[in-house]
Amino acid sequence: MTQPRLPGPDPAASRSGVSAAVPGAPAAGAIGDPGGNPPGGDTYPDAARRAGRPRPVWRTFRRHKPAVVGAVITLFLLFVVLFAEFLAPFGTGRLNADYTYAPPQTLRVSLSEGLYVHGYSFEQDENLRIHYSPDDSERIPVRLFAKGEPYRLLGVIPADRHLIGPVNPDDPMYLLGSDRIGRDQLSRLIHATRISLSVGLVGVALAFVLGVVLGGISGYLGGRVDTLIQRLIEFVMAVPTLPLWLGMTAAIPVDIGPVRRYFLISVILSLLAWTTLAREVRGRFLTLRHEDFVTAARLDGASGGRIVFRHMLPSFTSHLIAALTLSVPGVILAETALSWLGLGMRPPVVSLGVLLNDATSVRVIDQAPWLLLPGLLVVVIVLALNFVGDGLRDAADPYRH
Repeated sequence: MTQPRLPGPDPAASRSGVSAAVPGAPAAGAIGDPGGNPPGGDTYPDAARRAGRPRPVWRTFRRHKPAVVGAVITLFLLFVVLFAEFLAPFGTGRLNADYTYAPPQTLRVSLSEGLYVHGYSFEQDENLRIHYSPDDSERIPVRLFAKGEPYRLLGVIPADRHLIGPVNPDDPMYLLGSDRIGRDQLSRLIHATRISLSVGLVGVALAFVLGVVLGGISGYLGGRVDTLIQRLIEFVMAVPTLPLWLGMTAAIPVDIGPVRRYFLISVILSLLAWTTLAREVRGRFLTLRHEDFVTAARLDGASGGRIVFRHMLPSFTSHLIAALTLSVPGVILAETALSWLGLGMRPPVVSLGVLLNDATSVRVIDQAPWLLLPGLLVVVIVLALNFVGDGLRDAADPYRH
């Protein structure tokens, strides 16, 4: 008596190398078939490679809406830094004593005359103060890409065109008002933004190099070198920051040139801003130097410099970028505070702190509140950079993906 054959693969088909279909069994290529491919025609190695690939940082960053807004503002500010002379209607030294504390003008447009602003009419009160008001009978023509004071674009290309300006360079045009001696506030604000941001970027770059180098040496070598560097860090962190800044900037000679003073201020700010980053880099290196890939590189004969710069540092580059971005606002605030106290940048160099120093009188608050705009700009810059730093930190965090 022959027993009924159970459903299964045909032995003849198996011997011939052809696999027969089994009722109820998944077809070739279905999920769970160890010998097939996943649906969609992808092979398992490709699917595994895509599954193990981290989500792109940009995709996570753009979901952080404040960070995206901050990035747009930061890119615009960097554009201002590069093309400040072109964007500013006038130079920082142009003044007109006939228009002191002149209020902002409204930029208007008409089909017949194009862009224009109204002139000023003024009267003097019993306290000899001049009060300005718009003069509707006088129209000052304004032009885009107007010809004005010559300058060098990017410090190299000679040019004399400005984004906006009066047709006659001697006519008064104060879109954001004027200061106590008749200087255009918009032009000075653009140039001050370039100085303050560049000081912050240079200072953070120097602090970044010091923090990464000293922190990396401390964490990688350990021993007495680590102890010596950590005691140095603790000494610098124990000194009160503001008095040390004040003392170091006050030691700069008064008659020093603006370029050298700019460089020395950047160095002073960087000398006090590297300790936190050095501690973070040291902690990372202490953890990474016992990892398998570091041991494998060492056994392969790689030098210490190659292990540090080709294997260890790239493993947390995203964290360094976020830390670098979050450090810029602190340096900008420090420079602004020093310049506001009269110990940082000094005229004729303009920075946001220098402009705020000109707005410390009660008369400014009462008669020319537009001179407080540098303070608002400092808040915007700091918030934008902090938002960008937060977005980069969240996007680079692998545990959030």
